[in-house]
Amino acid sequence: MGVFIKNDDQIAQMRVASKVCARAHEMLQKHVRPGVTTLELNAIAEDFIRSNDCKPSFLGYRGFPNAICTSVNDEVIHGVPSLRKLLSGDIISIDIGVCYKRFHGDAARTFAVGSVSEKYQQLIEVTEGAFFAGVKYCTTENRIHDISNAIDDFVKPFGFGIVHEWCGHGVGQQVHEDPQIPHTRQEKRGSKIRQGMTLAIEPMINIGTGDIFMTDDTWTVITRDGDYSAHYENTVLITDGEPEILTLC
Repeated sequence: MGVFIKNDDQIAQMRVASKVCARAHEMLQKHVRPGVTTLELNAIAEDFIRSNDCKPSFLGYRGFPNAICTSVNDEVIHGVPSLRKLLSGDIISIDIGVCYKRFHGDAARTFAVGSVSEKYQQLIEVTEGAFFAGVKYCTTENRIHDISNAIDDFVKPFGFGIVHEWCGHGVGQQVHEDPQIPHTRQEKRGSKIRQGMTLAIEPMINIGTGDIFMTDDTWTVITRDGDYSAHYENTVLITDGEPEILTLC
């Protein structure tokens, strides 16, 4: 496919999509509490996205049935919203894609439900920290795998597992574009980072090992050891200077 370098008009569309995505996360965080169902969170998000003249990127994407992904506890990514009620002590990773006109913004957050253990709170914080460790390398002096190596170097001292089967990616006119961005250390530095790239960097970090498998619904990916997983993602614009994180309020 090749890397898609965006022009000013395309970046402007992505800014709108990304801002709505960020605001949707900000709003959903207020609704994440014991007793709420993941399907209710999905409805809130979809209504908000559509009320801002945008569309949910994930709805119907390769047959996905809902507007957002809701992955609880040992669910790593692509959890399907349902009548499952959140409980105090759970953690939930919410992945949201928003399309404005023809371009997308993509971001994920992991939230604590009620009171969680220190171990799981640390998992959430380390996963977010891993993103910010990687984004420092999103400049034209670096290469894609410099991002990967920075994430790996940040996470490993905590003893957590890094999911390697699923990667970050380019995002823009498509939800998933080139290049792929691994979150584990790579032997080579990868392709050069270029101005006008838009990258979705999204470390997925597990309390235990990085081993995962897919459930029978053919969507939900869970940890093989049954322990908790966290996910943090933003859409990042490569500029001629410091990177711009589009999906932060």
